[in-house]
Amino acid sequence: MYKSPSVNFPDLLLSLSDALDLASPELSLHQMRTAFIAWEISRAANLHQMRTAFIAWEISRAANLPSGLIKQLFIAALFHDVGALTPEEKLSIHRNEVENVEPHCIFGEAFISHVPMFEPSAKIVRWHHKPWQEYEQTSDDSLIFASQILYLADSVERLLDSNRYILLQGLDILSTISGWSSTLIHPQVVDIFKSVAAREDFWLDLVSPRLYSLLLHNGPYRNKVLPITDLMPISEMFRNLIDFRSPFTGTHSSGVSATASSIAHFLGLTKTDIELMEVAGNLHDLGKMAVSNNIIDKPNKLTSDEFAIIRQHPYLTYSILSSIGGMRQIAESAAFHHEKLDGSGYPFHIDASQIDTGPRIIAVADIFTAMTENRPYRNTRPKSDILSVLNGLSSKNLLDKHVVGVLESNYDEIIASTVLKQNEARESYLRQFQLDKN
Repeated sequence: MYKSPSVNFPDLLLSLSDALDLASPELSLHQMRTAFIAWEISRAANLHQMRTAFIAWEISRAANLPSGLIKQLFIAALFHDVGALTPEEKLSIHRNEVENVEPHCIFGEAFISHVPMFEPSAKIVRWHHKPWQEYEQTSDDSLIFASQILYLADSVERLLDSNRYILLQGLDILSTISGWSSTLIHPQVVDIFKSVAAREDFWLDLVSPRLYSLLLHNGPYRNKVLPITDLMPISEMFRNLIDFRSPFTGTHSSGVSATASSIAHFLGLTKTDIELMEVAGNLHDLGKMAVSNNIIDKPNKLTSDEFAIIRQHPYLTYSILSSIGGMRQIAESAAFHHEKLDGSGYPFHIDASQIDTGPRIIAVADIFTAMTENRPYRNTRPKSDILSVLNGLSSKNLLDKHVVGVLESNYDEIIASTVLKQNEARESYLRQFQLDKN
């Protein structure tokens, strides 16, 4: 079913980072710009493979940082606010309206640590709001230095004024940052930033609509590909970001993922296809990161306006995932779960001729899982009701009859696997947020 052996890794990083900024136009490009600033400062420090970078890198040799640090910092910068789970929290942090920023740093470290290839960046995320004056001044830890670069990069991006021409802002921003030297930010990081900020191209690139392309083709992970089977831990991290923002959805994506992979197994799909159905299940609600918790947690029926907002989420899921090289089929499986075989679904209104096996499986898994869960507006439905609903939808040519039939024939095994995965997700949720089970 799946044909692509690998995905474009920098594309994956940038697109998923972009997903974190869905909350508000005000946040758009924040993490990407922060990563760019951190990357430019690192280039000025002459980390190995960046020696061909911009002018005035003489200061770089004195830093003598290891070559791998730039990649750790780049990932940390792209996902530095990953611990802020709701659109409201992200926006409050961006506007400096949150007095205690520590929780999102702690949660961010926990999320990043879940992915083996991201784990080396976890401490940088954990410390990215820690002022320099709180460290031992003799400390020369490279991760502390990197976290200070991220502290500065994050701060610079927040100082940008979208209503003012960028080249008129540089001196004011530099003056503010210089005032933080030796107190909030490591003086050497400030000095390196001064050399970067002296260049007009830095500021112009920073606000360029081509920033994504610049980082994709020139950033530290350019040309790197990732075996598509290595997507699992990254998809699990984003599954948790999607679900853990609310106790009512805390296990939904894990349930869809488990159900989809079980159905794929009983359909006789290959091991790789089964794993990638699990990935698609993990990511199917990625677009809900743009939806307010006021809607997600609403205990009663949504208004027509609220439902209109909900209806954008599969479009956003597709927009993000389909832009990643090598992930088109996963994007379709994840994003088409509200499409119907007769063309009456949303948001693309495609029919059976355009809906492959993957989306058909996720569509059934999504409805099945939702009916097995307790929600603010209803309790879990019994097996007879669940099968009645699914068979009713398949008889109307809304869901795939064969997929529904496979689920019905193997119901007990599938529900057992789904409940097991959801219990694991629930335990993870409780551990991560230190909630009392009682």
